[in-house]
Amino acid sequence: MKIGILKEPGNENRVAILPDNVKTLFNLKTKIAVEKGAGERSFSSDQNYIDNGAEILDRDKVLNNSDLIISIHPLTPDEYNKLKVGQSVLTAYNPLFNKELVQYFIDKNITTFSIDMVPRTTRAQSMDILSSMATVAGYKAVLVAANHLSSFFPMLMTAAGTIRPSKVLVLGAGAAGLQAIATSRKLGAIVEAFDVRSAVKEEVQSLGAKFIEVEGANDDKNAGGYAVEQTEEYKQKQQKLIQDHAKKANVVITTAQIPGRKAPILITKDTVENMLPGSVIIDLASSTGGNCELTKDNQMIEINHVRIIGNSNLSSEIPADASKMYGNNIINFLKLIIDDSGNLKLDFNDEIVRGTCITHNKEIINERVKSNN
Repeated sequence: MKIGILKEPGNENRVAILPDNVKTLFNLKTKIAVEKGAGERSFSSDQNYIDNGAEILDRDKVLNNSDLIISIHPLTPDEYNKLKVGQSVLTAYNPLFNKELVQYFIDKNITTFSIDMVPRTTRAQSMDILSSMATVAGYKAVLVAANHLSSFFPMLMTAAGTIRPSKVLVLGAGAAGLQAIATSRKLGAIVEAFDVRSAVKEEVQSLGAKFIEVEGANDDKNAGGYAVEQTEEYKQKQQKLIQDHAKKANVVITTAQIPGRKAPILITKDTVENMLPGSVIIDLASSTGGNCELTKDNQMIEINHVRIIGNSNLSSEIPADASKMYGNNIINFLKLIIDDSGNLKLDFNDEIVRGTCITHNKEIINERVKSNN
């Protein structure tokens, strides 16, 4: 089987597979074709790939000659049209939102895997790109906030007087939120965190942050570790508490998302208008609507002297390590679906394979996607 690695579009700096991972793919008895320049923005040259045994081709040849195509972002509609029956695609295309794309794959009889749908189980942790990329984004979010903040993060005692530490409010205590908490604490800030899942309280506190708790949350233990939709009564209590804490914060980092739905609004226009002048909001949920009512995706705006930065792709700004983590997730998944002869072998009795495979033989395999279509 030949595996094709594509160069990512636009301003994306990551690559799905780094040269070091090519060796592992060869050990799986596969051949590797890499699009010319695919690793340049992750500081990996074509020669690095060649030295590790990969073949460098132009994009069309990679697409035409590969049995399994791997990328971070989905292909273009025109490129999907060129795929042949029997080819497979492994990427992250959010099938709960992209229903039309799922139907297209069924009609074309293309086998697709969406790596963002890996089940959030202990066994699947090494393949969970959402957690690994969220960790990168949570770290980078704090650095971006510090760069745009009008004051220091740590307390400073100087001859010119004492500078009080900044206060950071983190909304959502998943992988991104926990990393944001840890990084903020390392920089010396006072940190508070909010999450509807009471189960994360101990993790938040273990990192040195105060956990803000709202009573009456729907904490669905069957949601696979994700947040779930809340009642209107709860949302009202939540909004009041968040505004009270946001008004005292210098930095607010929002990370809350619900799979297959628009991101919940946690920071309203009224909240922004009551925040401290010079404060910063980093909205990591901007691509799905944002947790702040005023967020604009991939933009920084300033409202009432509060800077709001919408960026759901901060992991791209640390391309070397982010690509390494992403590639390791991919490799761990490929080991489940490649047999001893280097060919694709799908065992749908395996919950990870079944959960990550979206379409195969003109059928939807993933149960969540099936019930959503």
